[in-house]
Amino acid sequence: MKNIFYYETKLGKIGIAEDGKGITDLYLAEKLSLEDMNIEETPLIKETAKQLQEYLLGHRIEFDVPLSLKGTEFQKRVWNELKDVPYGKTYSYKELAQKIGKPTAARAVGMANNKNPILIIIPCHRVIGADGSLVGYAAGLDIKKQLLDMEKNN
Repeated sequence: MKNIFYYETKLGKIGIAEDGKGITDLYLAEKLSLEDMNIEETPLIKETAKQLQEYLLGHRIEFDVPLSLKGTEFQKRVWNELKDVPYGKTYSYKELAQKIGKPTAARAVGMANNKNPILIIIPCHRVIGADGSLVGYAAGLDIKKQLLDMEKNN
């Protein structure tokens, strides 16, 4: 059973969920299903919210909360590589595919990126199109742009 709690942020209402081992989800509130979840602010969720607020204020560039990733081995490989994309930098899907040793898998990397359940902490917003365009983001391109602009300006 997962726990979830909601917070107001400058991006809107965000839900953070954990399973007792690590953070499992971080989404804009309307994207998360409450099925099989307790609404409870656990110490881990509270710490994650604190770090998220610090990040959104420009006072934190990386997160140090435990994550509990659920996905295929390929997805987990992509998500783990995403955590290594430096603050304020962007990679294309092709560059990310090359980083994981699958240079022809840009489309598959894009699909794994799309399934990332832990937005911001696993910074899929730092992945852009090969031509530099902003493409696909679960929270919307306007929020992706906000996050990238904030990082660039810090």
